[in-house]
Amino acid sequence: MDILEIKNLHARVEEKEILKGVNLTLKTNEIHAIMGPNGTGKSTLSSVIMGSPRYQVTEGEILFNGKNIMDLAVDERARLGLFLAYQNPIEVPGVTNSDFIRTALKSTTGENVSLFKFIKEFDKATTELKMPDDLAHRYLNEGFSGGEKKRNEILQMKMLKPKFAILDEIDSGLDVDALRIVGENVYNMKGENFGCLLITHYERLLDYIIPDYVHVMINGKIVKTGGRELIQKIDQNGYDWVKEELGIEIEKEEAEKTHAILGSCAHNPKSKNE
Repeated sequence: MDILEIKNLHARVEEKEILKGVNLTLKTNEIHAIMGPNGTGKSTLSSVIMGSPRYQVTEGEILFNGKNIMDLAVDERARLGLFLAYQNPIEVPGVTNSDFIRTALKSTTGENVSLFKFIKEFDKATTELKMPDDLAHRYLNEGFSGGEKKRNEILQMKMLKPKFAILDEIDSGLDVDALRIVGENVYNMKGENFGCLLITHYERLLDYIIPDYVHVMINGKIVKTGGRELIQKIDQNGYDWVKEELGIEIEKEEAEKTHAILGSCAHNPKSKNE
């Protein structure tokens, strides 16, 4: 079992504090869902966990199996087994899906994956996600629909087999059928070597990716944790009940911008250890 711990995490961008003391513990074989109003720090949390240089961490720790990883670069965190699926995956003309994933596998594992084994696993994953046969030869996300881009993120996750996946609104842009396919593929990975942090606004995705824990995030903090009963309460009543139950005023902040590109996930020449 692997453990990812976030302790009293504070982070800001420019002069604006966004995370204001997040505490969260994830274990493999667990799925955690984070819900909350726009602009409360959910996407910022995912980027900070992955090591985005856009954000300045002012206090707190991120521990992976007891080791503080705050000084590790994005690529080093990926090698430990962290994976982030973007809200809005970028297009990379000139780089095929197969080349991208095979390079990422070599970078994270340090091993050359045999072409035969790679093709076999790639074909299996694309079949399970019901993606087109020519996907391997198409440029990364170029010309893809929003739903195809989201499925491609899950394809990368299935191939890289991270210990912890952070899925930031992976459901946006998916139709009903694609939502079921993506949800089932994510949930089927749950096990002793895989855990998931799922950020979503919608109850429908959680019909397929069944969370063990549901967290409500407001004003840069996790203010309430429970089970699936919280999903139903949010779906029926929104977040106004939080104000009454916990005495919290929901700050009216500008919705978070899509997080910036993390940097070179395959290699970071400014890594502390180089």
